Amino acid sequence: MTKVFVLLITAITFSFSFSLGKLGEFKFEKQGNSNVWIMHGPPMEPSVENRGFMNNPTFIEGKNGLIVIDPGGNYNVGLDILKELKKVNKKPVLAIFNTHKHGDHWFANLAFAKEYPKVKIYAHPHMIEVVKSGGADKWYGILDRLSKNLKGTKPYRFPDSTVKDGDIINVDNQTFKIYHPKKAHTDTDILIEHVESKTLFLGDNLMKNRFGGFDSSSSITDNIKLLDTILKENRYSLYVPGHGPSGKAKETITPFLSYLKTLEKYAKKAYDEDKEYYAYKKEAIAELKGYQKWDAFDHQMGKHLGKVYQEIEDADI
Repeated sequence: MTKVFVLLITAITFSFSFSLGKLGEFKFEKQGNSNVWIMHGPPMEPSVENRGFMNNPTFIEGKNGLIVIDPGGNYNVGLDILKELKKVNKKPVLAIFNTHKHGDHWFANLAFAKEYPKVKIYAHPHMIEVVKSGGADKWYGILDRLSKNLKGTKPYRFPDSTVKDGDIINVDNQTFKIYHPKKAHTDTDILIEHVESKTLFLGDNLMKNRFGGFDSSSSITDNIKLLDTILKENRYSLYVPGHGPSGKAKETITPFLSYLKTLEKYAKKAYDEDKEYYAYKKEAIAELKGYQKWDAFDHQMGKHLGKVYQEIEDADI
């Protein structure tokens, strides 16, 4: 009887865990001695396998409640993320920050807002403008097509409070400094410094083990400048990318920054020699051998090379 009881409890516990099959079990983990907890999602493109979950939802514990950063990529995933949060902390969610316009980071707002109707959700005003004017629908279509996990998850829960570069937001005695690069991963991004833990949340301006897209609102050359500055300053104890594992400055920032700089080098070489952007693509791939196992390398690398070439050309003109 005892053995049966133990097996039953084990089965119940397993059934309530956030499992993505062979991708593993996902839970919030405390970062050192800080009050920061992160659930590192699988660093891969949205798919049926990952149910559209691949970012790094985070919460910071205050005295009376929690502050969440980028709660996840859709309502259904958000429900599971919320369950995992409650396993480690029963305090209510008081505020949410959304780092940028891409739905894989903020569509789970809805799950959290249904549980905590009074929650304030912060984002840059341009991010709010873009998602309300069609950006949300665009990302809904992309994520639903790839993950098949979004149907029935509207309406959106848009951010309702704006933050701009230089703002200092205090929530439950926790201090957040906001930085807005005019254009890097997109032109809607905020970087968030949690002062008390010396943690910097970079959103998709930084990735590890995965490559995302750069659209017309992006600038690879400005992304390089941003990461260069952050790496040289090395002011924080923890750096949190939008996708992939968090860590110290060198181990977390250097890989993505080196990748972008390599692309810039070969694009500039081709441009200076009046050749097409792909003239040195083979040489770039050879130098980027260590990145070829990163998710989406095969279909993103060429696009990235072409974009940085165009930026170099535009700057010259």
